[in-house]
Amino acid sequence: MNQHETPLFTALKKHAAGNPVQFHIPGHKKGLGTDAEFREFIGDNALSIDLINIAPLDDLHQPTGVILEAQKLAAQAFGADYTYFSVQGTSNAIMTMILSVCSEGDKIIVPRNIHKSVMSAIIFSGAKPVFVSPVQDENLGIDHGITTSSLERALRRHPDAKGVLVINPTYFGVVADLRSIVDLAHSYGVPVLVDEAHGVLIHFHEDLPVSAMQAGADMAATSVHKLGGSMTQSSVLNLNAKTGLVNPQRVQTIISMLTTTSTSYILLASLDTSRRNLALNGHEMASRTIALSNYAREAINNIDGLYSFGKEILGTEATFNLDPTKLNIHVRHLGITGYETENWLRQKYNIEVELSDMYNILCLITPGDTQESVDKLISALRVLSAIHYSKGEIYELKVQVPEIPQLALIPRDAFYADTQVVPFRESAGYIIAEFIYVYPPGIPILLPGEVITQDNIDYIIDHVEIGLPVKGPEDRSINFVKVIVEAEPIS
Repeated sequence: MNQHETPLFTALKKHAAGNPVQFHIPGHKKGLGTDAEFREFIGDNALSIDLINIAPLDDLHQPTGVILEAQKLAAQAFGADYTYFSVQGTSNAIMTMILSVCSEGDKIIVPRNIHKSVMSAIIFSGAKPVFVSPVQDENLGIDHGITTSSLERALRRHPDAKGVLVINPTYFGVVADLRSIVDLAHSYGVPVLVDEAHGVLIHFHEDLPVSAMQAGADMAATSVHKLGGSMTQSSVLNLNAKTGLVNPQRVQTIISMLTTTSTSYILLASLDTSRRNLALNGHEMASRTIALSNYAREAINNIDGLYSFGKEILGTEATFNLDPTKLNIHVRHLGITGYETENWLRQKYNIEVELSDMYNILCLITPGDTQESVDKLISALRVLSAIHYSKGEIYELKVQVPEIPQLALIPRDAFYADTQVVPFRESAGYIIAEFIYVYPPGIPILLPGEVITQDNIDYIIDHVEIGLPVKGPEDRSINFVKVIVEAEPIS
């Protein structure tokens, strides 16, 4: 296979150059029917390849031509046996992974700090989640991943689990020993599903953590758009068929069920071309990105009151390796919050960060960054330090999440059950029918089907009263919560 080729993008350009008369959707007909200002801004080239699954361009739902060729090239580039394109983001790929291995009542082992798409798939499938707590970093107020030893305890108790889901790397770039986790799960005959949303570059450089496919995992949902240069909402699902634990045909069926029939060929083309770029230039792109990240980290660590962790945190089960392109900046010693830092950078320097919490901001360094963009961030942070360092009270770092509540009802049954609304302060003992997340650290405190405890209530109210974001429930003020009217507990 020739990684220089882009079979889908080439076919799209050839088709557009032929200037066919179109009596099919989209109705803008190469831009002629779209808004004039939008057309001028986007350009006729983009609009000319905004097409549908006509015969010369193949069909994502049952690819046999140029899309199939593009996916085979992607599989080779990512070290997979099969690769499936997603035009509905990594969320779609994550849901496909879970629905491919789980049916109603099946157990799946998942970390507590899961993406909401994982819970969506658990609700859709009717599976029963077995939660494993991630390791908390008491110095930074963030979460790492699950450990091999915690997974082993879960597998001993639940050897009938149909899957194990792992985050690799975490949002903050930290990874556990994925090879050991995969070997352990496979010794129980359990497939490993990897949320690799923030790991598209790791397959292409030896100084980055091992990728899911390199570690022998069964499936990995990878956001090419986050760090690999494709357009927003374009991702891939990689599959390793060698273990025989996942059926590739079932995966194709499930991803097709979850995918729009009006697939975006612009997004598909961006996956095809980004794969080429990564396959040919990924090592060089990653090297440059790592160098910029290390430069920024060293500069930030020389600014009073700021700290960006690096390899010094490694050496534990939860901190086995690190993706340095995730630049986490701890701001607590300036006496301000991460939220305040994010707003200040936006208002004063027109800088947008990936996320902020009580104690940190996260900046992603990607192949799209330059020395100029990184220097602008560093300069702004120096000014921030000069304004705040040694000027105010330093926040006490306190991130203590309550024990994982008892799961009294399968999440799908709780989500669709008859419900009532009760005052949140009086809800102890009820089974909740909605989600409640508290930031930091972003771990769900309550999920549909769990029994509310007084510890949960106190923890959430404490966060609400000091102004931290609490997300999930329909009542954003958290005065009331939706609970199950009546339900029989699961055995």
